Amino acid sequence: MLIYNVTTKVDWLVHDNWLKWMQEEHIPAVMATGCFEKHQLVRLLDTDETEGVTYAVQYYANGNVSYNRYIDLYQPAFREEAVDKWKARVISFHTLMQVVN
Repeated sequence: MLIYNVTTKVDWLVHDNWLKWMQEEHIPAVMATGCFEKHQLVRLLDTDETEGVTYAVQYYANGNVSYNRYIDLYQPAFREEAVDKWKARVISFHTLMQVVN
């Protein structure tokens, strides 16, 4: 099992709208690709929230085929949409992890 993790720092000025968009639009659209089995959205604690709050979305893929299909076919459009919508108010980075146990 692979976890595609997207960590995002969200400016307080757009926080409420971003969170609603993630829960009602973005995450459902990513899950609708069929590339992931499940997901979870978490808020990072013990971080400096002066300039905004930090979240991570973890998408669980059964293996490389599903993950690579998402990256090749869907991720560029989702990334472009997010950048166009939120500009510099939202900054994200991605990591790929493997479940060990």
